[in-house]
Amino acid sequence: MEPISLASARTMDFPGAASPIRSAPRQSRRHRPLLPTITNPRKLDALTDQELDSLAGEIRSFLVHNISQTGGHLGPNLGAVELTIALHRVFDSPRDRILFDTGHQSYVHKILTGRQDFSRLRASGGLSGYPSRAESEHDVIENSHASTAIGYADGLAKANQLLGHHDRPVVAVVGDGALTGGMAWEALNSIAGAKERPVIVVLNDNQRSYSPTVGGLAGHLAALRSTRGGVERAESCRVAGRPLLSSLHDSAESAGPSAAPTVFEDLGLQYIGPVDGHDIAALEAALQQARDVRRPVIVHCLTEKGRGYSPAERCDEDRFHAVGAIHPGTGLPLKPSGRDWTAVFGEEMLALGREREDVVAVTAAMLHPVGLAPFAEEFPQRVFDVGIAEQHAAVSAAGLATGGIHPVVAIYATFLNRAFDQLLMDIALHRLGVTFVLDRAGITGPDGASHNGMWDMSILQVVPGLRLAAPRDSGQLRAQLREAIAIEDAPTVIRYPKGAVGPDLPALGRIGGMDLLRGSTTPARDTHACTRRADVLLVSVGAMASTCIEAAEVLEAQGISSTVVDPRWVKPVDPLLPALASEHDMVITVEDNSRSAGVGAALSQELHDASVDVPLRNFGIPQRFLNHAKREEVLAEIGLTAPGLARQVSVCLQEAGISHPLAQESTPACHHCHDDRLPAPRGTAQ
Repeated sequence: MEPISLASARTMDFPGAASPIRSAPRQSRRHRPLLPTITNPRKLDALTDQELDSLAGEIRSFLVHNISQTGGHLGPNLGAVELTIALHRVFDSPRDRILFDTGHQSYVHKILTGRQDFSRLRASGGLSGYPSRAESEHDVIENSHASTAIGYADGLAKANQLLGHHDRPVVAVVGDGALTGGMAWEALNSIAGAKERPVIVVLNDNQRSYSPTVGGLAGHLAALRSTRGGVERAESCRVAGRPLLSSLHDSAESAGPSAAPTVFEDLGLQYIGPVDGHDIAALEAALQQARDVRRPVIVHCLTEKGRGYSPAERCDEDRFHAVGAIHPGTGLPLKPSGRDWTAVFGEEMLALGREREDVVAVTAAMLHPVGLAPFAEEFPQRVFDVGIAEQHAAVSAAGLATGGIHPVVAIYATFLNRAFDQLLMDIALHRLGVTFVLDRAGITGPDGASHNGMWDMSILQVVPGLRLAAPRDSGQLRAQLREAIAIEDAPTVIRYPKGAVGPDLPALGRIGGMDLLRGSTTPARDTHACTRRADVLLVSVGAMASTCIEAAEVLEAQGISSTVVDPRWVKPVDPLLPALASEHDMVITVEDNSRSAGVGAALSQELHDASVDVPLRNFGIPQRFLNHAKREEVLAEIGLTAPGLARQVSVCLQEAGISHPLAQESTPACHHCHDDRLPAPRGTAQ
C-alpha cells in the first residue's frame, strides 16, 4: 500500500467502514488542506479557532492513514493532538524546551515541527518512533523509558537559572501512567522546593498507560475530575477572542469548601485544572497562565487515548497503544500474527498457576504486553500490577518470596536495567526464589536503541547465585520456566526475544546440562592427543540456535566440521563445557546480547580458569546503540545471520592458523573482524 499524501489524508474515506474517524466537520474539498502548510510551529500562530479544529482533524486522519501502513504508537498520539497544538502555540520551541515522557506520544510534535514524511516511520532511514535529536532541534531528549522527563526538566531549569535565562520555561508532558514511577516523584519533590524556577508539568491524564492506570494516584486523579468542578471549557469566558478560564486553581479554597488540596498542592506546586485536553482554546488559556506565573506548575489535562478513531476507542485492552500494519477502516491486522514467545509464556504461566497456588505474577503496567492477561483472568487475586515502577516490582517480589510465595516478575528486558540494584541487594543477597521473565530480549528493531534488550546477559553476570536461562524454542521456554520456579533459594531469569517463535529444535542428546543440536555425544578417545570431535564448537545462546545450525551446514560445505551445543542455562557456565571446548580447534559463542561482558566473556573466563587453551571468538551485538530498523535488518547488519556467521568463522579459523582448503578458496582473509568501530558484519567477533 502506498503512503497517503498529506493532501489526500483528510479527504479520503476508509474503505469498508462507516466513518471510523470522528473529528471536526469536513470542510469543502475546494478548501486547501492546512497540514502541508505547517512547516514549523510558528505557522500555527495565524490560524483561527475554526482552522485549528480543522487542523486537528487533518492530523488524526494523517495518523490513522500512515500508521495503519507502517505500524507504530497510534492511540497515544490520537489523544494528544489538541494538547500538542496548544503547546506549540503557547511556547516557542526550541527556545522553550518541551519534553515528552514517554516519547511515544510525540508523533504530533514531529508533524508540527516539519517532519511529515511518515512513509518509513520506525524503519531504516525513516523517522524514529520516539524523539530524536538527530532529526530535529525541537527534540530535546530521546527518552522512551517512562518517568524521566520531569527530572530532565528540573535539570534544564537549573541550567537556565545558572546561565541567566530567566525567561525560558521548561515544559514536561507526562502521562498519568508515568506518574506511577518513583523517579517522577523524586523529581517533583526537587521541583517543588525551588519556587523560583519555572517548570511546567503538563499532566496528560487519559487514565491509562498501556491499560487503565492502577494505584492510589489513579484514584486521586479520578477524585479531582469529580470534585474540582469537572473539565474547564473554553466557553467560560472570552477576552480578545481567546478564552480565559474562570476557575484555575491555586489552592484548595478556590475550588470550593468541599475540595481537599491536591497531592501536588500539598507538595507546594501550583495546580491548574482539570482542563479539557481536546479543547484547544481552554488548553491555551491554562498553559498561558502556567507560563506567566513563573513558578513550578502542574497543568492537569484530561484526554482520551485513541480519540476520534472508533476501532481504538472500542479497544478496552490498550486503545491501540501500539499497532502493526492494520486495515484503516476496521483496525484489524493486515497480516495474521504468528504464534509468539509471549503467548507461549502466558500459556505456561496459566498451567503453572493451576498446579501451584504459591505462584503469583508481578508486572509493571504491562499485563497484556507480557502475556499475563489469561493468568489474570483466571487468578485475579494472584496478579499484582504495580504501575510503571520496576524497582518497586522487584522489592515487592522480594517481600512476596520472603512470605513464602514464588513471584514471577514479567517485564521487558530493557526495563530490567532499572531494577538491577533491587535484584542484586534485595533478592540475590537474601537468596530469595524470585523468577524474572524478560520479554523482548535481544534485538527488538523498530523501537530503536532504548528498547533493544541487549544488556541483560551482561549485567546479570555479576549477580552472585543468579541462574540465567535462554530458551531456544517454545518447548524449552516451557521446560526452563518450570525449572526456574522450582528454585527457591536464588533468583532465576528466563529471557526470550520479540516476535514469532519458530519450530522446536530437538536435541540429539545431552552433555551435562547442555543440549547437543549437531555433532556427536561420544567424546574423543584421547583428549590429550591431536584427535578432535570437530573443528569448531558453536555455543548457541537461546534464540540463536537455528542460526547456528544453519551456519554449521554452510561450514560443513566448506570442509569445516562443527558441534553445535545449547547450554540452556548460560549462568552459571555448565561445568562440562570447558572439557567439551578442549576437544575442538576453536570455540565460537553466538548471543543476541552485547558482546561486552556477556555469555562469551563468561565462558572465556571459565576456559582460562580451567587452563583450556583453545581460541574463543564471541559473536554478538556490538557495543553501540543501534538505529531503528526491522529485527532481521539489524541482525544482518551486525553479522548475526547464518551466512554472515559462517563467513566470519572461516576468517577466524584462518587468522588462527587453522587451515581448511575449501574455506581458504572461498573466504578472503580479514584482519579487523574483532573491532567494534568497523562496519558490520565484521564488527561482531571478539
